Amino acid sequence: MILHNINNNDNNKIKNNDSYLNCDIKLNQLLSNTEPIGTIGSPSSTSEISLNILQSAVTKKLIGELVIFRYIQESKSHYSLGQITEIELRNVLLEDPTIKSVARQRGLVNPISGIQDTHVGKLLCSAVFSNNDEENFFDTSLLGTVPATGTYIHVTNDNILNSLLEKHLDKIFYLGFVYGSQTKLPMWFKHFGNGIEGAGEAYHLGIFGTTGSGKSTLAKMILMAYAKYPEMGLFVFDPVGEFSKDAMFDNATNGLNYQSKNNGFSLNIKEILNSLGKKFEIVNIRNLILDRWELFEEILYESSFFPNLSIKGENKRDAVNVLINEIKNRLHISLTNLIELESFQQVLNILRNPNIQLLIYSTAEPRARLNTVLSEVDANYLYDRFWKPICQLFHYRPGAQTVDSLLKRFTNDEKPLVIVDLSLQSAHNLKLDYWNETIQALILKRILYGLINLGEKSWEQNTSLNTLVVLDEAHRFARREKYENSDLENLRLTLLDAVRTTRKYGLGWMFISTSISSVHKDILQQLRIMFCGFGLSIGTDLATLRELVSDHNALKLYQSFTDPATSFSTKSRKYSFMSQGPVSPLSFAGTPLFLNVFNSSETFVKENKLLSYTKKSISNSLTYTQDNYDF
Repeated sequence: MILHNINNNDNNKIKNNDSYLNCDIKLNQLLSNTEPIGTIGSPSSTSEISLNILQSAVTKKLIGELVIFRYIQESKSHYSLGQITEIELRNVLLEDPTIKSVARQRGLVNPISGIQDTHVGKLLCSAVFSNNDEENFFDTSLLGTVPATGTYIHVTNDNILNSLLEKHLDKIFYLGFVYGSQTKLPMWFKHFGNGIEGAGEAYHLGIFGTTGSGKSTLAKMILMAYAKYPEMGLFVFDPVGEFSKDAMFDNATNGLNYQSKNNGFSLNIKEILNSLGKKFEIVNIRNLILDRWELFEEILYESSFFPNLSIKGENKRDAVNVLINEIKNRLHISLTNLIELESFQQVLNILRNPNIQLLIYSTAEPRARLNTVLSEVDANYLYDRFWKPICQLFHYRPGAQTVDSLLKRFTNDEKPLVIVDLSLQSAHNLKLDYWNETIQALILKRILYGLINLGEKSWEQNTSLNTLVVLDEAHRFARREKYENSDLENLRLTLLDAVRTTRKYGLGWMFISTSISSVHKDILQQLRIMFCGFGLSIGTDLATLRELVSDHNALKLYQSFTDPATSFSTKSRKYSFMSQGPVSPLSFAGTPLFLNVFNSSETFVKENKLLSYTKKSISNSLTYTQDNYDF
């Protein structure tokens, strides 16, 4: 059977050219077995195709469908794919003022109403393929002309896409279905190095959507896509513990409880990484040795150490500054030795010094109060309860590692996935009741500097770090507005500089945020790949989207996304996303693609064969372990 839009001349061209026989004829046969839904209409252009919907298809759900049409360009068969972004109902007769008046009175106007209706769609073309004459497979092309009106348009399916991408199926990864259908949308994620599976350079990604839109789940799926590459490192900053929860997931112990907290979607990262043979580690403050004075100073300031000595308010900052200065410059006590009882006794002696007290308090009354407290305080209690827990973070201890030793693993041939859990919950579990956003920022900045320095050294040695850095809750640390807090502002500036300069080191960044307008515009402009989920269709978020996505029809389709929480059950929830950038073999034209992310971990694992890899499984080290230290 020959497709409706293939004329005799086209058939003769195909028959006289053996190079078409295998792949081109095969694809035509697949298309001939699908019923056309419409034809190319007028007006159409190379940027937007008008779709006249056939009577047999007007009752079908077509918004978001991925469709395909064949046309001849430079004497070769070409296939163009795109998604339907809009459907418009027209009835020219009913638009006449007289007939419209009748319709207002009668409602139905026979034989005009319904019978004279026309349905017109808009098609956003995202990819074009043509047959490679020499190697008999489909290669990328472009829509260099507008096919004739009446050219039939068909809905794609998995078989059609597999035929088009036959030579690349081993590189395909699936995150979900084409928006509005059950056809899987092919995606690909390349590591940042060279080679057949490499992009040859690092790039930045962004995932945005309101709480409950599925952005965290999508981010974890993308991490698993990159985890297939042993030569690619993955470093996750986890300020709320979202990623470490899935990595610690255990079907036998907490699977049911955890699944209920995550809307029915539970991704067993541990099992998947073991199957892929990917080393991974979860690091929290218990097993990370801190090594910067500014960190110690801030943690000491935020703790209850000074309030227990009656030093509060603005005087607490003065006390911290003078104490640290004395420890560093006069006593020359190292960070690792602060935990010693002798060091603590010296600290108390500093605070008893009248000259030091004058630098904290200018009046006699508070100095007298401080001396009274120092004379009555239980020094052992103060040491055990407030001083020692802080100093332990900077002391070498069993099962802990320095930041530098952790980062050094990303210079190996087989790089790990590391999740740094800096969540409030994790800190509270360790009895660190002083934990806050400023301390998180300081630790993040320390690690960032380490990564950047590591990248510079790799670059100088003509090697690529080939690492993706993931920052969850990006709006908290990389917002548009300046911070009054100097530590948070320094982190913001560090992130902005890193985004601009680290691509050449093989360092890419993934920013995850509930708001796209809250993230600094310089970061947004640097994003090569972007996913936008539900919740960005009003206010400043929508205005920002309009700056980043030029196609207004695509934005209309995005605005039609429904809130996943409105579904009657977790199984029926749809987590819709608009993607932009070269994240799919169907998106090389630069136009957005729309998808519904898998709403079940079983489907995701099955479609990507993540538990059937033959690589040797390894015993991954999880660092959420108890040790002899009680924080």
